[in-house]
Amino acid sequence: MKKLIPYLTLAGILIFVAIFAEHLTPQDPYAQDLSNALQPPNSEHFLGTDRYGRDVFSRVILGSQTTLISALILLFSISSFGSLIGAICGYHGGKLDTILMRISDVFLAFPQMVFAIAVAGILGGGLLNAAMALAIIGWTKYARIARGLVLTIREMPYMNAARMSGTGSIGILRDYIFPNILGTILVTAALDLGTIIMELAGLSFLGLGAMPPTAEWGAMMNNGRSMLQTAPWMILSPGIAIFISVSIFNLLGDKLRDVFDPKEGI
Repeated sequence: MKKLIPYLTLAGILIFVAIFAEHLTPQDPYAQDLSNALQPPNSEHFLGTDRYGRDVFSRVILGSQTTLISALILLFSISSFGSLIGAICGYHGGKLDTILMRISDVFLAFPQMVFAIAVAGILGGGLLNAAMALAIIGWTKYARIARGLVLTIREMPYMNAARMSGTGSIGILRDYIFPNILGTILVTAALDLGTIIMELAGLSFLGLGAMPPTAEWGAMMNNGRSMLQTAPWMILSPGIAIFISVSIFNLLGDKLRDVFDPKEGI
């Protein structure tokens, strides 16, 4: 567990910054000053300014709130819903299991990002629509994982003992199944968070996510892509923020996997 502390600390710092971003920005992220447009990094503007004279450092900090909090909410939603569906299907089986798993097969047949782009294109731009597009297909992974885990434990002796003692389905799911699959779901979620961050940023970069003037990392990169040679800080700053965030959560997921399943780390 001691190996987790550095990565939990870094992840905690990122989440802290995201939650209190509005109070941590040194300048107004939305204040435009065309006389200071495209200023390179300096003592007043740590990461320079964009084409509208807005402070890039302040927008990167505020962008963490938009990107990370949206990713966390989306991750919690799809992991909870998918795990619940998978656990119910794995435990009860029958027609419900067949129908829901065939639906998940249909979604899994499409590349996730391509499907999300198509759905976001139909729904229109906006961060909420981008999150909905990712959620429509994202829950299937957790449903499949949870179902597979439940199929391996539902006939265990302690499960049979619980049923023979008169414990109902809800009680078995709550007291026996979810505690046994929680570790794997947490590891999967931690590893998936980095992917969701990149996908949300990718949709915003394509103009299908956060809309201007919202401070969001992908949208900021899209705003600065035409000035990569003349003002590289506009695209490098949010890009580095994405890289650092994804790296931290991926490393945290690897360490969580080592804790919950040490054999995987061998």
